[in-house]
Amino acid sequence: MIRGSFSNMAALSPRLVAAVLCLLTGVLTFPLGPDSERSATCGYESCHATKANMLNVHLVPHTHDDVGWLKTVDQYFYGDRNDIQHAGVQYILDSVVDQLLKNPDRRFIYVETAFFYRWWKQQSSSMQQTVKQLVNEGRLEFVNGGWCMSDEATTHYSAVIDQMTMGLRFLNETFGACGRPRVAWHIDPFGHAREHASMFAQMGYDGLFFGRLDYQDRDRRMRSKEQELLWRASDSLTPPMADLFTGILPNGYNPPTGFCWDQSCDDPPIRDDPDLEDYNVDDVVNRFLVIANSQAMVYKTNHIIMTMGSDFQYENANPWYKNLDKLILYVNAKQASGSRVNVLYSTPSCYLQELHRANLSWALKTDDFFPYADAAHDLWTGYFTSRPALKRYERISNSNLQTCNQLEVLGGPASRKGPFGEGDSQTLKKAMAVAQHHDAVSGTEKQHVANDYARRLAHGWQHCQVVVSNSLAALSGSSAERFYCDNLNISVCPLTESSKKFSVGVYNPLARPVSWSVRLPVNGTAYVISDPKGKPVACEVVPMSRATRGLRRSRGFAVNELVFQVQAPPLGYSTYSVSLLQDGPPPAPTHRRTPTAIQNKFLRVTFDPDTGLLSSLSNLETEQSIKLTQNFYWYNASDGNNAESNQPSGAYIFRPNSSTPFIVSEFAKTETVQTSVVQEVRQWFAPWVSQVVRLYADSRALELEWTVGPLPIDDSLGKEVITRLDTSIKSSEFFYTDSNGREMLQRKKDFRPTWNLKQTEPIAGNYYPINSRAFIKDDVDQLTVVTDRSQGGGSIHNGSLEIMLHRRLLYDDVRGVGEPLNESSRIFPEGLVVRGRLLLSLDRPPAAADTHRPLAQEVVLQPLLTFTHGDPSPNTRLEFSGLQAALPPAVHLLTLTQWDPDTVLLRLEHQFQSQESKVNSQPVTVNLQKLFSTLDVLGVSELNLSANQWRDEMTRLAWTPQTDKKTSPPLKTFRGHSSTWEVTLKPMEIRTFLLRVSVR
Repeated sequence: MIRGSFSNMAALSPRLVAAVLCLLTGVLTFPLGPDSERSATCGYESCHATKANMLNVHLVPHTHDDVGWLKTVDQYFYGDRNDIQHAGVQYILDSVVDQLLKNPDRRFIYVETAFFYRWWKQQSSSMQQTVKQLVNEGRLEFVNGGWCMSDEATTHYSAVIDQMTMGLRFLNETFGACGRPRVAWHIDPFGHAREHASMFAQMGYDGLFFGRLDYQDRDRRMRSKEQELLWRASDSLTPPMADLFTGILPNGYNPPTGFCWDQSCDDPPIRDDPDLEDYNVDDVVNRFLVIANSQAMVYKTNHIIMTMGSDFQYENANPWYKNLDKLILYVNAKQASGSRVNVLYSTPSCYLQELHRANLSWALKTDDFFPYADAAHDLWTGYFTSRPALKRYERISNSNLQTCNQLEVLGGPASRKGPFGEGDSQTLKKAMAVAQHHDAVSGTEKQHVANDYARRLAHGWQHCQVVVSNSLAALSGSSAERFYCDNLNISVCPLTESSKKFSVGVYNPLARPVSWSVRLPVNGTAYVISDPKGKPVACEVVPMSRATRGLRRSRGFAVNELVFQVQAPPLGYSTYSVSLLQDGPPPAPTHRRTPTAIQNKFLRVTFDPDTGLLSSLSNLETEQSIKLTQNFYWYNASDGNNAESNQPSGAYIFRPNSSTPFIVSEFAKTETVQTSVVQEVRQWFAPWVSQVVRLYADSRALELEWTVGPLPIDDSLGKEVITRLDTSIKSSEFFYTDSNGREMLQRKKDFRPTWNLKQTEPIAGNYYPINSRAFIKDDVDQLTVVTDRSQGGGSIHNGSLEIMLHRRLLYDDVRGVGEPLNESSRIFPEGLVVRGRLLLSLDRPPAAADTHRPLAQEVVLQPLLTFTHGDPSPNTRLEFSGLQAALPPAVHLLTLTQWDPDTVLLRLEHQFQSQESKVNSQPVTVNLQKLFSTLDVLGVSELNLSANQWRDEMTRLAWTPQTDKKTSPPLKTFRGHSSTWEVTLKPMEIRTFLLRVSVR
């Protein structure tokens, strides 16, 4: 860019034989290794020979095909809207296959399975056989292999695993072992997460290549020849389980200067007719030798890699291959006269194999590659927050998808075809997979493309709603029509606003019981609620806030909100009946005065009566208290007109004009609601910033519900809005953020662990991605903030934590997207309004993880509410759990999804790091046969993380870090088939199983 399943067991191999199911000690075994696979020469065996006494230059023909960016996914595939960008993926694949057939030496790699899948479905059977031959011979090789090349800063690990599984499953089904990538290829994401490297290692990849890292880091690595390294990507998993060899490409992912022969390029072709005046072979060869030898000076071995391709290139592959053929011919001809350079067609895996054969030790890295800067004032930290509404919608869609997947399994065949018609989970799975792309949830696409991503998610959820309704009908015995209220965050739900009697179904996708606060828009003033056992539930009616009424506009008409607490069993649902009292009391009154404090049995929160702002937070259980002030500020976004740099803030880049933000208001106008169920202090800072400080009766977390927008731009200033928490915690310039929702990483102001940082942007250079939580701490106190979407943030001052909430910018940041990040909508033409939640918890540092890890999971996988008119019909099952018992607190059920008619995919995860918790950082054992309440587990076999290899057959290349004295043996991570049904999970371990099941 300018931005500088196998469907049956036999499908693990191409042979179409019947799967043999052996229920010996509960293990499923299946035939593998067909004759055609044994004779294939793909993978490492297909690599061209190199020359030991020469510099070997590995030319890698490739295309980088964004799954949406300037154009939508469909527009890119078909080559539509070439007025925006000339790009047509279908023509790239057509052309590449044609050219590969003309010369068996040629190679090509392909990455984005979302595009390849579409192209493949349109091919004739003869063309499919031709492509299979190319794959079996290693001439067409898949790298990465996920549905897309995911973003690494703003994605949640569960969604990344899902999209990788989807892409790799298709390749496995279609091509068998020869379609299985050995290399992860993340050439375009804008910074690199440690958790991604850990996941790739556990998926069986031998190495990772990428193109972008901080310019200061690259300079240091070039000088020390550390552009290839061993990344130790987990503090908890035993090496080398999360070790991943990582290579940094020399030109991003572009060709060397002067050697681009795509039809979109202007570099001269190789003119090799000596009888013509413009003969240029000698010039081309000499320039190439200079570049190759120069590149070799900053790498460690006598092998170097050159990416020969770029964005959407090879639509006409002929000029590329014709000139590459000539380049190889004429450069290698120089060997006869003493040249020591050997050029060959290659792939990343072939290059990786040669690095492995070198048997060297490699620099070790244990931190991540954030933040990314490509110049002194160009920090790519804005996209951590860009398009916050889309980021939230993606996170909600992930929760909805996991619920859909689980209920499809628990409801059995009736979930897919039942009283509400035929439903499917695949549509939402594909939409979610596309949304993980590094120009999707990242917020770095054009506006019409962002709209398309959201439309796809909405369409997928419509399909899943049928599955959910069918499944709940089967499990409950009631086929009453179920309604979904997707706008409850702005208090819109037509059924509850108009109905005098209705039922609320609460489905909990977590494997432990949860207590959840429900808020429903109503017009009545008093209600009676009963739980599944008929017991009354405490509830209150509170008046709807002014901010909410303004936010919903004409989409609802309720004047009040009904607030009550629900409990839902693990992997199950509870049903609550709600009835209007005709002559009930009026709703709880609101008061204009600021309260001194609000309090429940766990927390006490105080306010400054003069400013209306928070002043302290206390944990009553642990008897600890901190000073806490919270307010809203905005950075003035650079327009590019200043002395230091002409770089403006944009969708990618965060660049404030000043290190000191403007305060929205030093005071908050307040309105207070205090009831037995909930206490609220509603704060109003400006027409475009408001907040509710909310404390529920049974909550250990304080909720800050913020509403920001439309950001005013009448002053011609772009604005980047933050909330800042200033505390008495002595954080010593340290703070902590999660990596893709899993392990926590320590950050320090103006510091990078692997090089001496020259800080040039004191705010943007200290921002990091916060995917689900961040915290500051000292020896006594830890304040954790759980977010409801991915956001950027930092600790600019000791004891302070700031999180960026919303951005509205007036200039493009010149990284290719070609439009400013200035969002509006049909409902908000004057500018987008965004609402979200932050949850604050205060604990002693040793015990804090026991609180914030489960809390973060509740926000990521929140209960799904469904609604029906009237009371439940007689004999309706009002409560159900899909588990025989809740899983231990350390264990998270990450995946439960239908794989084949008789098999399901299960992932269990230990969600604590080692030494993080005195109680929960211990190994935990789960019995798979005693897991489900409605499913009998008849057989089990273990897979790798991405479910495309049996785990006992997964081997990886071994690498030696410079801190070790000798090379470890090849990595085999499987423990062997267990003779029992018991599975033990160690801290941060994810184990993946294929279960053969029957419904009871």
